[in-house]
Amino acid sequence: MRHLILTAFFATPVLADPPTIESVSASRNGDTWRFDVTIRHPDTGWDDYADGWRVLDMEGAELGMRVLHHPHVDEQPFTRSLSGVSIPVGTTQVQIQARDTVGGWSDATTVIDLN
Repeated sequence: MRHLILTAFFATPVLADPPTIESVSASRNGDTWRFDVTIRHPDTGWDDYADGWRVLDMEGAELGMRVLHHPHVDEQPFTRSLSGVSIPVGTTQVQIQARDTVGGWSDATTVIDLN
C-alpha cells in the first residue's frame, strides 16, 4: 500500500517596512498652512510604495491629506507638499502620519510645533 505524505507550508505574512518621516516643515500662509514632508520608504514598485501622508490634530482628527499616486523607487527620500491646510485656532501642535500600500497607516507619527 502506498502512502501519500503531504507537507504543508504555511505562509508567514511578510511585513513591509513602514514609511519613515525624515523631516517636516510647516509655514503659515494667511489663514492656512503649508506642509513639506520628506519620507523614506523602500518602495519596490506598484505592489509596495508609500502612497500618502496626513496632518492630524493631537487627538487624531484628520486636518489634511496628501495622496501619493505612484512609487518613488529611484527617488529616496522624497519630499512632497500640501498647501491650504486649515488648522483650528489655538492649535500649537499637529502630527504627521505616513501610509504605504502594504501596511496602511504607520503607527508612528511625527509631532510638529506650530509656533
